[in-house]
Parts: sequence; structure tokens; C-alpha cells
Amino acid sequence: MWHDKKVSLVFPTYNEKDSIRAAIIDFQSAGYIDEVIVVNNNAAAGTDEEVRTTSASLVHEPRQGFGFSIQKGLREATGDLIIVAEPDGTFAGKDILKLLSYSDDFDMVLGTRTTRELIWDGAYMGWLLRMGNYAVAKMLEVLFNTAYLSDVGCTMRLISRKGLGLIADKFQVTGSCFNPEMVMLASLNGVSFIEIPVNYMKRVGRSMGTKNLFNAVLLGFGMIWLIISYRVKSWIKG
Repeated sequence: MWHDKKVSLVFPTYNEKDSIRAAIIDFQSAGYIDEVIVVNNNAAAGTDEEVRTTSASLVHEPRQGFGFSIQKGLREATGDLIIVAEPDGTFAGKDILKLLSYSDDFDMVLGTRTTRELIWDGAYMGWLLRMGNYAVAKMLEVLFNTAYLSDVGCTMRLISRKGLGLIADKFQVTGSCFNPEMVMLASLNGVSFIEIPVNYMKRVGRSMGTKNLFNAVLLGFGMIWLIISYRVKSWIKG
């Protein structure tokens, strides 16, 4: 609970069997979380068993895709404030206090993983990847005239029930580029937001989305194409 507002946490999972239980415990131990929704998106065998050892609620999304799983979690969450993060050990539960603090003034609070002082040893955020994330974020910031952005690929974020209501029926992206779409929709539909630095740590296990630099570059180009196409479509619609 945060200032009499119910707080939900959404964890999408695919390849986090070895970290999800610890992530749930870590985020709950920070306080404030009233509800944890774990979305099993065709996750590794044994994931459900790990989740069931906790107090988290478990739901399944059979349609494969990061965007599908996030949207499922947002629909299932009942909180006034909804936090989304990945349960892979890269995010710190203590950072939810930062998100909640800014939720008093903004409908959406975005994390950024590009603050050098908060990137831990072993985290998959080298200089090239950090600059790539920063460049794509700046492109979105300029084209959509948004608040300051340095990382549109960070999953850790908070959105209010009010803010979600303005964009939930407009989601189109079902895959790995969902995060920037959420930011663009917020910008186009009057959802106020701010970006804040969060800790970024070494992942437990292997990422299926950016498991190597080649995949990360492909994802980056996918985000660039999405941003340009969204901007052009919005201009055409007037």
C-alpha cells in the first residue's frame, strides 16, 4: 500500500526459473507490495513450482511474446499502482520506493539502466549497449517531444490505474519492443511520466531477448523502426 493506494507487481517470466522465487521475495521484502502477479509465458519447466512456494498469484499467457505477457499482467493486476519488472535478478526490489515516490506527481514512472554509477559488475550493459540504449531513447524523446529519456528498453516501471486506462486498448506490439510502445502511447495520450535511475545487476541465467550483442543490435533496429513508424502514423492521423 502506498498512500492508501493498492500496489500490484507484475513479473513476466519465460526463462527465469532459477531466479523468480528470490525476485518475488526481494520485491516483497521492500514493503508496499500488496499483490504479485507472475505471468508464465510458456516458461521453463519447474517455474510454476517455484512460484507456488511464494504468495504470488500465477497466471498463464500461451501466446508467446514479451508484449503479450506484460499486457496479460496489466489486465490481471487489481492495484491502483502497477509496477512491472523482470524477475531475472537484474532489478532491485528496494528501487520500488523510488518509483512510488514519483507516482505522487506522475501517472507513469520509468526506470533507466544507463546510469553508470548504478550498473553493477557483471551486468549486461557495456559501453556500446549503454550508448545504443541512450541513442534510441534520445531519438524517441526528440521525435515525440517527451520528458527526458535515456533508456526506452528498461522494463522496470510503474503506471497508475488512470494512466493505464488511457492507453490499455491501444497496445499493438506483442514482442520485445513493447516497452518503447508503452512510452510512445503515453506521450500521445496525455499520460504524464518521468524517468529515474535504477540499479541494474547481473542476470541470473541467460536472456532470450538480448543473449548476445547481435540480438541486442537487432532489437535496437526493431525499436528504431517502431519509433519512426509510430511517429509517421501519428503525423498522418493529424
